[in-house]
Amino acid sequence: MMVTTMLLRSKMAAEKVATGVTPNKGLKLMERYFSTQVLKSPLSLMSLDMPDIWAPPSPTDYCSPSSSPCNFSGQQTAAVIDGKSIAEEIRSAIAIEVSRMRRCIGKVPGLAVILVGQRRDSQTYVRNKINACEEVGIKSLFSALPEDCTEDTVVRELLRYNNDPSIHGVLVQLPLPKHLDEEKILNMVKLEKDVDGFHPVNIGNLAMRGREPLFVSCTPKGCIELLIRSGVEIMGKHAVVIGRSNIVGLPTSLLLQRHHATVTILHAFSKSPELTTQEADIVVTAAGVPNLVRGDWLKPGAVVIDVGTCPIEDPSSEFGYRLVGDVCYEEAARVASAITPVPGGVGPMTIAMLLANTLDAAQRVGDFN
Repeated sequence: MMVTTMLLRSKMAAEKVATGVTPNKGLKLMERYFSTQVLKSPLSLMSLDMPDIWAPPSPTDYCSPSSSPCNFSGQQTAAVIDGKSIAEEIRSAIAIEVSRMRRCIGKVPGLAVILVGQRRDSQTYVRNKINACEEVGIKSLFSALPEDCTEDTVVRELLRYNNDPSIHGVLVQLPLPKHLDEEKILNMVKLEKDVDGFHPVNIGNLAMRGREPLFVSCTPKGCIELLIRSGVEIMGKHAVVIGRSNIVGLPTSLLLQRHHATVTILHAFSKSPELTTQEADIVVTAAGVPNLVRGDWLKPGAVVIDVGTCPIEDPSSEFGYRLVGDVCYEEAARVASAITPVPGGVGPMTIAMLLANTLDAAQRVGDFN
């Protein structure tokens, strides 16, 4: 103990010489140095953060119906989980509830969307959300801000919707331009209007047993709804989630745990991901890498939920490209028991869950059931 104290005093004296700070806050300095000595882990977990950059498949691994390097034979055996038709059922039910709400209390749910910049994919997503709102009778407001707008401009628009009682859900379309602080902006969304489910309080409550988030992120919620409506048993099953983003991978893994699955998360630094995936009863993949998951990654009879949406060049297509998922569909469909297509699988469910969350928010505010 004496040696430790002498070392601390020596460090404090050295800091005084280096910084000119007198050790009148000796206790705090001592605590800091003592903590540094005791713990080997970093002071900030954020210092461990690294981007997940998956190695793209090599050209020889190109997946097509006519050419399969894995030499899978036979016809498709997997049942198709039709997200489009399931989403239509949900939207019809939402439309009925919105109509009942208007008839009973003279109000309808309201959703506001903020888009910064002119990314074509983001514009398409926003347009689809607004069209879906109109289809079910939900009021929608839309703010299009220029790419170079200031953070204060975004925050002002956000606060305007936060304070508008006719708006029950506020959505900031991601990704934001790099000069904007995404974390700060998302944290400004009023918790009761966080229909995207990205607020740290909602994520935290999802992670903790005995806690109830106000909203669950739309894509993960849609994935679970697909499994449940398709009669897939989750409890006790081994689920592998490929990707760990805050938007999909992380909340999906938490939601699967809430349904009592044993969950493994794979990321770009995982060793031999194909071997782990081969043990899974349920595979949810959201890596954003076309054809990453091949047929030989899957256990026969596994259920596959493909969240990935990747454009690849296709001269025969009207627009010069087509959309594929993270999973080589042609191969996986000969191994899995059920699989979502891309497009037409998870995508329509994400919008349906956004509408459902907005309806929940409005009913909660109006105490309407």
